Amino acid sequence: DGRCVICDSYVRPCTLVRICDECNYGSYQGRCVICGGSGVSDAYYCKECTLMEKDRDGCPKIVNLGSAKTDLFYERKKYGFKKNA
Repeated sequence: DGRCVICDSYVRPCTLVRICDECNYGSYQGRCVICGGSGVSDAYYCKECTLMEKDRDGCPKIVNLGSAKTDLFYERKKYGFKKNA
């Protein structure tokens, strides 16, 4: 939808995103990197993320997933939630 896959900026899309084969295989093929919905357009890094070379950190799906899991861990810790297992 025009957002940068790293910083969620709508300003100045610059570099086309490349996704690794593992993240674009099977049922994930053609899906949005951010939300998992059906992909309707190409994904881009914004100019600022390109200048800071965040486009070279690796597959954006893995980079975002890693930070999301970290955020979830600290949110659970902050509010005292425990996993139900």
